[in-house]
Amino acid sequence: MNISEAARRSGLSSKTIRYYEEIGLIEPARRADNGYRQYSAAQVEEMQFLSRARNVGFDLDECRQLLGLHRDHSRQSRHARQLVLEKSADLQRRIDELVAMKATLEAMAERCRGDEGPECAILDDLATGGGRA
Repeated sequence: MNISEAARRSGLSSKTIRYYEEIGLIEPARRADNGYRQYSAAQVEEMQFLSRARNVGFDLDECRQLLGLHRDHSRQSRHARQLVLEKSADLQRRIDELVAMKATLEAMAERCRGDEGPECAILDDLATGGGRA
């Protein structure tokens, strides 16, 4: 199938597919006589795998590792589980950081009168570092 059909079926854009080929994440497509890329069903399945992995937050290096495990029929599932647990812990750290940032922003907003005067606690906090949580 051509790249537009592979993109439609995989959930990736054509540009993303070409990029993944360029960085060696997926095998380059076979070229038809007309020069167009032709993808096999197996290649599209790998693209779907990557699309799903990206949708749950894995970065490209992590996707490369997961895809390597997926391709390795002598793999041990504990490796995939460990990657998922590490990603989950990383996401929790990021969530905690975002919650703290939100609390800081809300506290800054509470200290600002928000009127037409020039005094602004938000700008003062940012200028002096007083808005840190």
